[in-house]
Amino acid sequence: MEEEKLMKDLKMSNSKKAVVYVRLKEGVLDPQGVTIHKALKQMGYNDFKSVHTGRFFELEIDSETNDIDRKINEVCKKLLSNPVIENFSVEKNQ
Repeated sequence: MEEEKLMKDLKMSNSKKAVVYVRLKEGVLDPQGVTIHKALKQMGYNDFKSVHTGRFFELEIDSETNDIDRKINEVCKKLLSNPVIENFSVEKNQ
């Protein structure tokens, strides 16, 4: 059991990670952000001009994977975001 955990940890240390941030494009209504902003004001937090929501995804990548930038971009466009109303950015960690 402990040997399996060690092997898993070793495998993870050899992998790369990418974090994908997705948020609405400028000008697209963000009802969740508006609701949070109103709640902040009601709670007395008046220093915040606006709130914009989004989400993020952590992708663990096999260190042997080739052409990973193209694949990440493709996954973001086809699955993780809606290109009509959302933008995404990617940060890769070694």
